[in-house]
Amino acid sequence: MAQVTRKRVGELARGVFTVLIPHSEGLAAKAVLERMWTVVPPTDFERQNYPANPEVRRYEKMVRFATISSVKAGWLSKNKGLWSLTEEGRGAYSKFGDPYEFIREAGRLYKQWKDQQPAEEPEAEDEEFATEAVDAAMTLEEAEESAWSEIETYLAEMNPYDFQQLVAGLLRGMGYHVSWVSPPGPDRGIDVIAHSDPLGITGPRIKVQVKRTAERIPSRDVRSFFAVIADVDVGLFVATGGFTKDAEDETRTQERRRVMLLDLRRFFDLWVEHYARIPEQYRRLLPLKPVQFLALTQ
Repeated sequence: MAQVTRKRVGELARGVFTVLIPHSEGLAAKAVLERMWTVVPPTDFERQNYPANPEVRRYEKMVRFATISSVKAGWLSKNKGLWSLTEEGRGAYSKFGDPYEFIREAGRLYKQWKDQQPAEEPEAEDEEFATEAVDAAMTLEEAEESAWSEIETYLAEMNPYDFQQLVAGLLRGMGYHVSWVSPPGPDRGIDVIAHSDPLGITGPRIKVQVKRTAERIPSRDVRSFFAVIADVDVGLFVATGGFTKDAEDETRTQERRRVMLLDLRRFFDLWVEHYARIPEQYRRLLPLKPVQFLALTQ
């Protein structure tokens, strides 16, 4: 990175923001990196591969490097390969039009973040350590994206009934008692029913609708789900493709019906969190194995 000026880092960082500005719900990292070639074309130096690793091109690595301070500044969010701008990030993009000023402000906030970290961390002034930390962070980021892409594809191709069982397994792992899972065929809007106790006497009844689809669920589908949720019920809508902003807003402002929306990323986070308590028969549907990475501090 020694041959890259701060201004160039700012150009690459702002380029990522330019790509993401039209996408309020975020964009896959792979798509961002592809579009960057048009928004901020690489220099001849950036087009080259690393001598020590001929299979890795500099440009994509440098774009990732350029976003580090923006993430720590709270301007850019990265979640399982989905990059999205925060409101603060959109404001910074409008306020700091000059790439140098943009990256300088991100760096200032990055330093502010770092100063708040535990004192026992190694000092960032150690250039060799800092370089290793950046490389390790980018390697981990790419590994997480690759792992999530594989998991996402696996779940997208899963039999719909098996995915219902997966949701039931998660509820069991969270301590709920599943009394019914819809068999294959028409389900009348409800796929899983669960309770807080084995007999279903105390607490609300939990009604779950599961949609394994690549498309975002619109507000009309959420309203249809509201219709099968009684005042004493709690609704859980699980959709692999996520929900439109209108659907999320309508659910958030709903006063009579208690309904939670769960997209695939949030479902997976809960699966990992409760994995040890999920019965083995369900874990076999989505088996996971942790892998240890060296996590040098940035």
